[in-house]
Amino acid sequence: MFKYIGSKRKFVPTLGTLARNSESQTAVDLFTGTTRVAQEFKRSGLLTTAADLATYSHVLAQTYIETDAESVDASELESALLYLNDLPGKPGYFTETFCVKSRFFQPHNGERVDAIREAIESDFTDSSLYPLLLTSLLQAADKVDSTTGLQMAFLKDWAPRSYNKLELKIPTLLPGTGVALLGDAMDLIKEIPPTDLLYLDPPYNQHRYFTNYHIWETLVRWDKPEAYGVAQKRVDARDSATKSVFNSKPKMKDAFFQLLNDARARIVLISYNNESWISAAQMMEHLRAIGHDRVVKLAFEHDRYVGARIGIHNPKGQKVGRVSHTTNTEWIFVAGDLDDVERTIRGLDEHVVASQ
Repeated sequence: MFKYIGSKRKFVPTLGTLARNSESQTAVDLFTGTTRVAQEFKRSGLLTTAADLATYSHVLAQTYIETDAESVDASELESALLYLNDLPGKPGYFTETFCVKSRFFQPHNGERVDAIREAIESDFTDSSLYPLLLTSLLQAADKVDSTTGLQMAFLKDWAPRSYNKLELKIPTLLPGTGVALLGDAMDLIKEIPPTDLLYLDPPYNQHRYFTNYHIWETLVRWDKPEAYGVAQKRVDARDSATKSVFNSKPKMKDAFFQLLNDARARIVLISYNNESWISAAQMMEHLRAIGHDRVVKLAFEHDRYVGARIGIHNPKGQKVGRVSHTTNTEWIFVAGDLDDVERTIRGLDEHVVASQ
């Protein structure tokens, strides 16, 4: 799975336990990102809806949540990947933009991305394999990039992994079906049917996923946009339409609280942390104010994202800042009726139940 800021990899087992304990039949992951948490819900037997505003995230949701592994023709998928892996590299937009004008990938891999992406578009657009092949390409490219994860900058010297040959592999699919939705959370929350479990992991600060992962957005859309700056970001990153209310400090709290007001769920799980714009006290107060009888905060010490731990560097790769702290506190809020919440948190270690 991707190098992704805000990843919940370490908390997936806990979130899975909470979902199973809750005895929920349905779940919604409204800011699904890489779909890691949504996959755990699906794996736990819940009919899961995964939603996000990012096009690349939607493709991941189509692959891992919407697709039933048992309905996929394994030999057809294998043949398609073999065909794509055997294509000779052919330099194009991707190579020029992300290997020459910037240095996110080495040209030998950029040329292969160009050839493979063009073939997926020309040969598989109408195929049920389309999102699976795009997912395979995204994950293969992520394994040979030259970044610390974010696509706002690339490393001064090539990362060792960037020398490896890009190779498409079969995504690890899950049995069962689900729903993949593309759209703004503020709109989708009003359209999604009532659910047993609603999981929310909104952006915490001003850092925009649209720009942090602009290469994945371009690779999936394949619209070959005009790009600008050292990082060759999409020119539409400058448009207000691509800027989320959740990345605006003056607007974020009211927007998120409105989203909670519009939610129709028996149990609400919220991932957040102590570096966010909404304090734990404010979050718990609002959850109680909108009618949740029981609100519990689980707390976990967690290493900060690798980019925050290696320090601040300028575009030339020179260190210009120092690391202030390397850990933070991650919170999971559990809200609902008294009995539902008690059932959901049962069996968890007492030390993680920080406040009630």
